[in-house]
Amino acid sequence: MDERMIEAAQTGDVNLLYGLILNDPYVLERIADVPFFHTPLHVAASAGHIEFMMEMIKLKPTFARKLNQAGFSPMHLALQNHRTHAVLRLLRFDEGLVRIKGREDLTPLHHVVQNENLNLLKKFLEVCPEAIQDMTVRDETVFHLAVKNDKFEAFQVLVGWLMRSWYESPRWEKELLSWPDIDGNTVLHIAAIRNRPRVVKVLLEHMRQDQINAKNLEGLTALDIQSQYPWNERQADRIIDMLSKAGGLSGSSSSLPNTSISSFHIESLKDKISRSQKWATRAGRGKKGMAHEMRNAFLVVTVLIITTTYEASLSPPKKPDDSPSTKYQVSSSRDEPLNSHTFLHKTDINSAPIPSPSAMDVSKEDDWTFETSSFWFYNTLTFWAAVFLTALLLPPHSFSSLILLTLALFGRSYMNLFDVSSWSWEHSFEISNKNTHLLYDVASFCNVSLYILLVFLVEYQTMFYVCRRVNIPKPKFIFLVLMVDIGYMVFMYGPV
Repeated sequence: MDERMIEAAQTGDVNLLYGLILNDPYVLERIADVPFFHTPLHVAASAGHIEFMMEMIKLKPTFARKLNQAGFSPMHLALQNHRTHAVLRLLRFDEGLVRIKGREDLTPLHHVVQNENLNLLKKFLEVCPEAIQDMTVRDETVFHLAVKNDKFEAFQVLVGWLMRSWYESPRWEKELLSWPDIDGNTVLHIAAIRNRPRVVKVLLEHMRQDQINAKNLEGLTALDIQSQYPWNERQADRIIDMLSKAGGLSGSSSSLPNTSISSFHIESLKDKISRSQKWATRAGRGKKGMAHEMRNAFLVVTVLIITTTYEASLSPPKKPDDSPSTKYQVSSSRDEPLNSHTFLHKTDINSAPIPSPSAMDVSKEDDWTFETSSFWFYNTLTFWAAVFLTALLLPPHSFSSLILLTLALFGRSYMNLFDVSSWSWEHSFEISNKNTHLLYDVASFCNVSLYILLVFLVEYQTMFYVCRRVNIPKPKFIFLVLMVDIGYMVFMYGPV
């Protein structure tokens, strides 16, 4: 790079910069063509010349992500030289600069953790929360780095932010706090190696038992490490006591499976796949392969169908007002009281006696019964089909359980409406149960059975997300679902 360009960057002289560009319009292009280069932006960021730095970014935005020969970006150098204002201005230009991987895959977030710059740490997490997932070439997370560098306050901030995060917190909590580095050591292993009881105490509040008993590549758990390498006997006893109370076991314990935290359940993969698993796999593949816009469109259609069928059930078919009894009315003179002179008038102009019900009237009654039964049958099937399609299209998220619960309550409302309409149908028009059509009975059965299935689905998904957090075994999980299901049915149908 031209010495005058270096001088302009070191002094922050914008006029000199444009003078150089005037003499040689391709001066910045030649710098950009070199894969790794200490650009004028690197120099200005190191010196903290914000005006020159932002002018250079405007002219060559790619310089902000370029690494120099030492493997550092301009933001890395600004952090190393404690140029906080320069870091914040770079952050305003591109929030993704927090995730630039430099030498040994260290990001600016890793740097502020190692130096325990809590203000910048909080700022980085706010503007780019995904940066917490980035790891070094040794598979170290920000939690590993905080414990290895004895930065307990930074560790506390990271854990506190992770527990309060609204982004992918459940998955991040499960993976990041128990992630193994290149040696298979989790953050708990590192805390045990370095005799950090405060870190161990914080971790045990947020880790499951299988995570506490994870083995490293040497087959050692955190309890093994603390027992074998007690640097400080007093602290070692404290950590051993905390691990034991939390369910910590030795790696050689017969009750501890000989698998690492990142291993799969190999034996379960050897078993023959069941029909239900095949169906679930195909459904999951179909939903995963569906475009986001297409899923949203399908959800809108199913919700419209649910709304339409429910509104249709509010005004079901009514019996035509053409029965023989309605063709005659009692009338009298407007000024005379009802007496022996009162007589019957036909609405028709021709006089005739009141006819008795005929075979044609019975046939019309049967036709009307069939049509009404058909309406409830098809309306009910359409309603529940749309409900279950909506449940199928919902994304796999814990919040989906609340939507399923709402659908279940809405389904219960439809059942109540169905029962009220049937009562009105049978009593208002004096239709006995023996005259109701088979389709209506099928619709009644579908209402109850599909509602119970939906309730079971809601309970299963809710318990799944709850039990996954506390690591409940599958048999106990199924038993809990059944108990909750039975309790719900007793609560709903017991009073009836």
